[in-house]
Amino acid sequence: MTDQAIKPSNHLIEIKQYGQSIWMDNLTRDMIQSGELKKLVENGGICGITSNPSIFEKAIKGNAVYDTDIEAGVRNGLTVDKIYESLIFADIRNACEILRPIYEESNGLDGYVSIEVPPTISHDTQATINEARRYYQEIGQENVMIKIPGTNEGLPAVEQVISEGINVNVTLLFSIQSYVESAWTYIRGLEKRAAEGKDISKISSVASFFLSRIDNNIDQRINNKLKKGVDDINFEAKLRDVKGKIAIANAKIAYQKYKEIIGSDRWQALAAKGAKVQRLLWASTSTKDPSYSDVMYVDELIGPDTVNTLPPSTLEACAQHCNPQARIETGVEEAYNLIESLKDPDINICLDEVMEELLLEGIDKFIQPFQSLMKSIEEKINLLSPV
Repeated sequence: MTDQAIKPSNHLIEIKQYGQSIWMDNLTRDMIQSGELKKLVENGGICGITSNPSIFEKAIKGNAVYDTDIEAGVRNGLTVDKIYESLIFADIRNACEILRPIYEESNGLDGYVSIEVPPTISHDTQATINEARRYYQEIGQENVMIKIPGTNEGLPAVEQVISEGINVNVTLLFSIQSYVESAWTYIRGLEKRAAEGKDISKISSVASFFLSRIDNNIDQRINNKLKKGVDDINFEAKLRDVKGKIAIANAKIAYQKYKEIIGSDRWQALAAKGAKVQRLLWASTSTKDPSYSDVMYVDELIGPDTVNTLPPSTLEACAQHCNPQARIETGVEEAYNLIESLKDPDINICLDEVMEELLLEGIDKFIQPFQSLMKSIEEKINLLSPV
C-alpha cells in the first residue's frame, strides 16, 4: 500500500471515535526503511501492528534487503534459527520504536507490535512460556506483544507470562468458548500477579478472534449441499440465508460475552487496581468471497474496546469506502438466531466441528510458511556463504 492511499481525513481515523483501534496486519523492512510505516502511524490512523510467520515469509523470502544481515549472521557462525530471529527481532524493535509515541500517548492502550512464538511449539506449554520470556527479553521493548495460540496447551502459558508482566496477543480464537477461556486466562494471570503485590496497570492483552475463515468454511459446506441438489425451495432458502453471516454473528455474541466478563466482580476488583481490559481483536478480516463487501468485517464490528487488524488491501479499501458507525451491538438477537439455525436439520452444520477444524488448519497455516521461510533462509545462507 502506498502512503498516498491513506489520508488524514480517511475513514480509518473516523473509526477511532467509536472506541475501536485499527492495527495493520503486515510488517516488512521495506516499509520501515522507506518511512512508509512512520507515515501510516503519524497520519493514517494505524495504531498497532500484528505479524505472523506467513507475513514474515512474504517479507523476507526473495527480498535482498535482508541479505546484509544474513551475511553478517553467516560470518558470525549463527544457526538458521538465530539468523531468522536476528532478522525478525530487528524489524519488530524498529516497528516498536516507530509506534512508541502512540504507546505513550494512549497510556499503553495502543502502539503495540505483535510477534508470534514459533508455531511448531503450539502444543508445548513450557516451551511456549520459555520462548515468550526470551522473545520479550531479547526484543527489549515494552510495547512488544507476544502472540500465543489459544490452544489447550497455549492458555496455561498465557496465564503464566501475563503474571510475569508480559503483554500477550492470544491468537487463533474461533469459537466463543475459546474466547471466554482466553478472557478468564488473562484474568487469572492478573490475579496471580496482583496477589504477589506487583503492578498490573502496565500489562496489555488482546484476544484475536478470527472471522473470514469461519464464513469460508461454512460457505463451502453450504455450497456442497447445494451442489448435491435441493428439492425444497424453502430448504435452499435456509441454506442461502446463513451464507456469509456466521462469522459476524459469532463475533457479536463474543462481544456480549466480553461485556458480561468485564461486568463481573472479579474483573471489577482488578480494574480497581488499574488493570486494562483484554480487548477483542478482529482478525482474518480480508473478505475471501468477491461477492461480499471488501469491508464487511470492518463496518459490521465497530464498537468500544475493540481492535481490528487489517491487511494492506483491506486497509486501503476501508480508507476509501468504510461507513463507520457503532454496529457491534446491532442485530444481536439475529446473531443468536443465526448461530442457532445451524442446528436446523435442513442445515445441519456442527459449529464446534467447524471451529476445531479451523484451529487445526490455523496452526498448520503458520507452521507451513514458517518451515518454508527457514528453508529459504538456509538456501540464502548457502548462496551467501564464502566458498
